[in-house]
Parts: sequence; structure tokens; C-alpha cells
Amino acid sequence: MPDRILNIGFIGNGKGTNRYHAPFSLALPEKFRIKTVQARHLGGPWAEIPGVEYTTDMAAMLADPAIDVVEISTPIGTHYALTKAALEAGKHVVCDKAFVGTVAEAEELYNLAANKGVTVQCYQNRRFDSDFLTARKVAESGKLGRVFEVVTHYDYWREEFLRLAKEAAYDRLAGICYGHACHSVDQLIAWFGVPDRWHVETRQPFGEGHPETYYDFDLYYDKLGIKATAASNYHAAIQRPSFEVYGERGTFIKVEKDQQERDLKHFYLPVGHPDFGLDTPDQWGMLRYYDEDGTMHQERVETVRSTYSLFYDALYETVAHGAPQLVRPEETIAQLRILEEATKDLS
Repeated sequence: MPDRILNIGFIGNGKGTNRYHAPFSLALPEKFRIKTVQARHLGGPWAEIPGVEYTTDMAAMLADPAIDVVEISTPIGTHYALTKAALEAGKHVVCDKAFVGTVAEAEELYNLAANKGVTVQCYQNRRFDSDFLTARKVAESGKLGRVFEVVTHYDYWREEFLRLAKEAAYDRLAGICYGHACHSVDQLIAWFGVPDRWHVETRQPFGEGHPETYYDFDLYYDKLGIKATAASNYHAAIQRPSFEVYGERGTFIKVEKDQQERDLKHFYLPVGHPDFGLDTPDQWGMLRYYDEDGTMHQERVETVRSTYSLFYDALYETVAHGAPQLVRPEETIAQLRILEEATKDLS
């Protein structure tokens, strides 16, 4: 396909589309145009994007030959059916996390995409979190020596969430494993690959029949000699560091998470704001290591500048130029195996 602007059609007009997807494709007007947004009900709290067609007719949108990519940003329980419909219409598809609910559904969709000659992948925008990229950069610098352990935390204290969790009935696809562990586990798989083995622990502090609000997943990479841990505690009044990297010669700690979500929640969007998502120096991570002479060095590490638009740069290369997709099927399938195991005994 020659270089041209690719047209996107969104299914869903909620927070996902308007906060986590659209601002980052709109930041690349030379590559993408949002042509259509489809939703069962129009209106709502989100302002319409100028120049975009809004419709309730999904069949008409999928039949539009001008649309190159369909992005699905709806509740996870709808992902399988909507992704299948878009693939059957011959569209490239990007589906919000955590893609689908089971490995079997994922494998069916990847096979369908291959048969249709299109691509389908999960929207793993947090591969471009600045804290994650900074931790990787430090590990790859060699200052820590051989890295043997990485820990990432996704902690929260939200009174309203905890109240709702205490009252809500358990829903496997609506819990934090499929909602948030999917990000952290994907980051570790993107960094180190598919793990050789893993151990999962998931807890329901409010008792059976209520959502899980804690997980701790250990991913083991035997050939690399690395254990990578993804953990979350929604009862954390004091949050643990976002990333910890341990090597034979030192340690790196990054306390603060990526700041893009902070800005998005305040409608401070990437277009027109050059400091979007930018860490301040007091949010930089701390690196302490010992050189070959035994001398200790300590320094603050400037956070890698990043943007979720980098996902769209990769998507463009895949659709327009046939490059391998950023989020590979085997990575998503491995993640879903872990999530399925983590939730199989919950009820």
C-alpha cells in the first residue's frame, strides 16, 4: 500500500476512544484520519471530534471501503464478537485490552485475520509508558551488571473503587487481572519475551463472590536467569515503586508512574502541549551502582520522554508497509494463558 493517510473507524464512544485512543492518532495527521465513530447511543459527555462522522449503524461503517482500520474500545465482554465482525469485513483491527477473555477466542481471531489477509492486535499502549522505557534503558546501559530481577507495581488507593468492590458481584472479565494486569504482564513479555514458566496469586480481600483487588504474578526466564514480577494492590495507602530493577552491581528504583494518564484525566492532551506527560526532576528514578573498583555511584535518571502515539507509528508501518505488528499473537496468547490461570478458581 503506497503512503497515504489511513482512515480509522472506532467502535465505541466512551473513555477509551476519547481519552486513550483518539488523542494519539490525532497527533499524527500525516498518517491517520478518524473517519467514523460508531456507538449504540450517541451523545454523552464526550465532545464530538470535528470532521468525524458519528453513527449508530455498525454494519454501514464496516461496509465503508474507505475505512482501513477498525478500533474497538468497548467492554471486554464484547471484544470477541466485534473483532470477529470487523475481521470478516476485511478490516485491520486494533482491539482494546485485554483483547478477549480466552486463549481459544484469541487463536480463532488470529486465524481469521490470517485467512482474510489483514492484521489484528491488542492495543497495548503502555509499552510506551515512560517509567517502563526508563527502566529498560537503565537495565540495557550495563551499569547494573547482569540484571536478575525486575518488579513492577500497579498500586492504587481509591475509596470509591473499594466501596464498589465490596458491594459488587465477581465478574472475571471486569476485575483488575483483565483490566490492569494485562498492561503489566504485557510490558514484561515485551521486555523479556514469553516466560518459560510462571506462578500466579490472586486475592479477593472482600471474600468470594467479590472482585479481586490484589494480584502477584512471577514470570520466570530460566535461560536469562531473570524473575520478573507484576503485582498490584488496590488497598495500598502507600504505593510501592512503579519499577524496581536489580542487578549484580546495583539497583534502579522508579517510584512515579508514567504521567500521560494524569494529563489525560485533566483533558490536557498531547496536541498543542509540548510538556504533555513530562516528568519533573523530582519524579526521576534513582540509580545506585558500584563500578569495577568498588566505588559507589548514585544518580537521578532523567525519565525517557514517550507518547502513546508511538503505537500508532508502529500501526501505520504495519498497515501501510507490511511491517510486523507491534503486539504479536504469541505475546497476547501467552498473556491470556496467565490471566486465565490467575482467575480460574475465583468466583
